[in-house]
Amino acid sequence: MRRGMCWFLAVGLCVASCSGGSKHAVRSAPPLSVTTTTARRPKPKPKPKPRPLLAPLTGLADPFGVAEHRCAVTVKIDNTQVAQPHYGIEQADVVYEEVVEYGITRLAAIFNSHAPDRVGPVRSVRLTDQLIVSPLRGVFAYSGGAPYAIDSINTAPVTQLDETRAGPMMFRDLGRPAPHNLYAHVDQMYSRCTDPAPPALFTYRPPARRPAGGPVASMTVGFDHGYAVTWTWDRSSRIWNRAIFGTGEIAASGVQLWTTNIVVLFTPYVGGVGALGAEAALTGGGTAWVFTDGRVIKGTWWHPDRTKPAQLLDSSRHRIPLTPGPTWVELPDITYGVAITP
Repeated sequence: MRRGMCWFLAVGLCVASCSGGSKHAVRSAPPLSVTTTTARRPKPKPKPKPRPLLAPLTGLADPFGVAEHRCAVTVKIDNTQVAQPHYGIEQADVVYEEVVEYGITRLAAIFNSHAPDRVGPVRSVRLTDQLIVSPLRGVFAYSGGAPYAIDSINTAPVTQLDETRAGPMMFRDLGRPAPHNLYAHVDQMYSRCTDPAPPALFTYRPPARRPAGGPVASMTVGFDHGYAVTWTWDRSSRIWNRAIFGTGEIAASGVQLWTTNIVVLFTPYVGGVGALGAEAALTGGGTAWVFTDGRVIKGTWWHPDRTKPAQLLDSSRHRIPLTPGPTWVELPDITYGVAITP
């Protein structure tokens, strides 16, 4: 009996011992492998280069934003021989040369980049002038005019300064013969304008890119009655020098008058070229010759809206770009000739 119990206890202990060794046996799981990644920061975008400031009427650098922050001042200027020498016109951004009565010519000089103290001699308004200044707005300075011409300029969106309204901003030089002795203080006239800077009248090409067209040594616009004007290409300075009345035109400052571009817009004059009250038909379109960088590009001008600048188009209907710099715009009648010397 005692032997049986011992056997029973021994078997029980063995079973307990064997089963206890496997019961609830938990093996720890192998550690998880953790991959550490470093987030890459996006590279900062390069700051855009500031837009270079350019004078709207010349395409030249305007580093201090002077031209970009003031209006245009257009001054009507005498172009007779007795009116020479001209004052301040060498500082104009754009000059228009138009035919008036008796076939003589007058000038409309537009200032924005510079502010000359003395400009003139100042003369009277003509019908063509409202078409010239309507896209520009700003100030229009003149000496007076016939009632029909004043009615015309009254339709243009400009601040008018005639001899009466200008006050001390115009003056008479009593040492010169009247009526060729009225002058404008353009530097003071900017203060009378609330308009923004004028729109660009032309498009410009990079100076390093040569224009198309054929070479030109000189050209003559055949205005009648002794007012023909010749422009001669100066290759060393890359400018066109101006001559009228058979000689180079020298400003009162002693500077030879010159320009970077010459735009010839052939236009009919409504009422007859040279007639009293004639007006250049500057809306619509016609033939245009552009002289720039010693070359001529022949194309067309297109101006359907007088409040916006005209377009200069080549034979492929692409815009003709000018060389950055000042521009003279010649307005010969369609019957006038323009002679080119290659």
